[in-house]
Amino acid sequence: MDMPNCNRNAVVTRPGRRPGLLAATSLLALACGAVPAVAQDQAAPIALPQMDVNAVPAVTSGYATQRTTSATKTDTPLRDVPQSVTVITEQAIRDLSMQNLGDVLRYVPGAGYAQGEGNRDTPVLRGQSTTSDLFVDGLRDDVQYYRDLYNVDRVEVLLGPNAMIFGRGGTGGVINRVTKQANWDPRREVRLQAGSFGQWRGSFDLGQAINENAAVRLLGMYEESDSYRDGVNLKRYGINPTFAYRIGDSTIVRASYEYFRDERVADRGIPSFRGRPLETGRATFFGDPGRSPVNAQVNALNLGVEHRFENGVLLRNNFRFADYDKFYQNVFPGAVSANGSTVSIAAYNNETHRQNLINQTDFVFDLNTGPIRHKILAGVELARQQTDNFRNTGYFTSVGANATSYTTSLGATRINVPVSFRQSATDANNSGVATTAAVYVQDQVQLLPTVQLIGGLRFDHFNTDFTNNRTGQGFDVTDNKVSPRIGLVWQAFEPVSFYASFSNTYLPRAGEQLASLTLANQSLKPEQFTNYEVGAKWDVRPDFAVTAALFNLDRTNVAVTDPNDITRSVLVDGTRTRGFELGGRGRVTDKWSVLGGWAIMNSEITSDQSATIRKGNNVPFVSHNTVSLWNRYDFLPQLGAGLGVVHQSGYYAATDNAVRIPAFTRFDAALFWNLTERVALQANFENLFGVKYYPVANSNNNITPGAPFAARFALTSRF
Repeated sequence: MDMPNCNRNAVVTRPGRRPGLLAATSLLALACGAVPAVAQDQAAPIALPQMDVNAVPAVTSGYATQRTTSATKTDTPLRDVPQSVTVITEQAIRDLSMQNLGDVLRYVPGAGYAQGEGNRDTPVLRGQSTTSDLFVDGLRDDVQYYRDLYNVDRVEVLLGPNAMIFGRGGTGGVINRVTKQANWDPRREVRLQAGSFGQWRGSFDLGQAINENAAVRLLGMYEESDSYRDGVNLKRYGINPTFAYRIGDSTIVRASYEYFRDERVADRGIPSFRGRPLETGRATFFGDPGRSPVNAQVNALNLGVEHRFENGVLLRNNFRFADYDKFYQNVFPGAVSANGSTVSIAAYNNETHRQNLINQTDFVFDLNTGPIRHKILAGVELARQQTDNFRNTGYFTSVGANATSYTTSLGATRINVPVSFRQSATDANNSGVATTAAVYVQDQVQLLPTVQLIGGLRFDHFNTDFTNNRTGQGFDVTDNKVSPRIGLVWQAFEPVSFYASFSNTYLPRAGEQLASLTLANQSLKPEQFTNYEVGAKWDVRPDFAVTAALFNLDRTNVAVTDPNDITRSVLVDGTRTRGFELGGRGRVTDKWSVLGGWAIMNSEITSDQSATIRKGNNVPFVSHNTVSLWNRYDFLPQLGAGLGVVHQSGYYAATDNAVRIPAFTRFDAALFWNLTERVALQANFENLFGVKYYPVANSNNNITPGAPFAARFALTSRF
């Protein structure tokens, strides 16, 4: 039998500091001889301090999640949240060897992913494409770049408009990455991964208690990988130290800093021909990979403090300063000629620099009014975002001094010809400062033992001071918007609840990237998004849940050119998305874990918006039917296997519905082998049968072929 560590310098957490440690602390004290002093004087009474032994349920267990603080900013069981929330845990990310947010969203019913021109994350949430509705630990992370998962504890996808909690945007939902934080558990983990197409990656997670009041944790990652696509590669690395400090029993202070850099080739895929993706090899690159670099750099500092007063009131303040630099250049495909013999090539580059300064302060407290119980949230958010954008057009000087396209044979799609980059008459050169001052209040009312009402309002004073540096035009636009949310939850019986909810959000005319103000649109009302939803949640087991939702999401106040006066813009209806979502995640049995979802969505344009964007057209990137199901079965404590399937029906690549991307079904598998308690091997196999498919697109002529059969192997060591 192993003896406990009785070193007098060993850190022993004080009782009451972390739920669930009381018994372990007492046993350690017994084993280390902390109690025998009593035996020296049996008559001497011992007065022990009162201890709070109420245990908070674990946030995650395997693939399942029981609670969230993101959806309501209060610690709330998922079953009591009146909206569709899918959480992809660290265990699921690891088991499926997820590489990016696109992999995560495959297992979120109601969510999808677009190509993003090969330089950025572009989720599609309930039919709404977005590059800005992304958050980290509840704070806005809205620059266009590819995020990594190396420091992520879980990814939360909250569907439907979320302005009451997250502010402007969140048009179809938001994605919140919850990062790993310093705690008092020792962590010693190194993970090495290698795979097909020259992929290799290393990461580490090291955590240590300094003493009973302070702890540190250091996470890092480095990756260099080639691709199944000709000339495409990436290099990325990040480091994320975190620190936690407790002041007494009521206050905890947290600090973290992240440096992250992503370098890759912008891969915009292949063009279409006669309404379908062009028949060409999966590896074929159209354009010039050597002159299509993407460089994104993030420096971010987060500071947080939580204090619980003696009367139970919780004060929480979170601050984030983030500095982003992003540059990308691409030489990419346009349309194929009518006879299918040539393709046009175009080019441009773009540089963005943004600094985000965000502070949120929340008060959470309980209140009783007679027999009715309330949980009140009141908060303030202040933010300042400064952005500079600069774009150049590529000119093919071998064709002509002002030629913006180059034509090449389909037998020679990878080109190397002179390209000069300079500004055209319409290229962006702008600067802007966007400021937010918001207040919000929410009440979770326990009307009856089985009925809860959740209602909230948020008021945003959002100002954009925008300058077009090319023309000298300046715009100063202010929006004062109220965003409501209301939901009713009925816990029909212990493990089952039903809910109904209403919410809306707005998107300012500055756009999701704060760079879309013009003379024509500056006075127009913001776009509006309104969501109605009903659903059910069933905790089949403590660590297995099934959820279902029906929803209707309308987008209105879309600005289009006035057909009677091209100098003016008018507002029309935009889109309507209706759908059904079914999800399940967790342990069906002690040995069998599942993660999956099924969504049926109909997303259509609800008014004529141009000569090609017509009422009744389908919204691009939205499949009518998507299914995903992953199974892991542990035959022995040391040995397990996984099998998954992803199906996606056909979708359109653009709003004109001229090109349809075909449906596909892909199978994946994995093997898990614990060599010892501290060493584990994992093998993942993607696209087992090598099907040819096109998972994402950006337009009719930017369509990405999916990877052929690929294998990845990982070795994890804990010490």
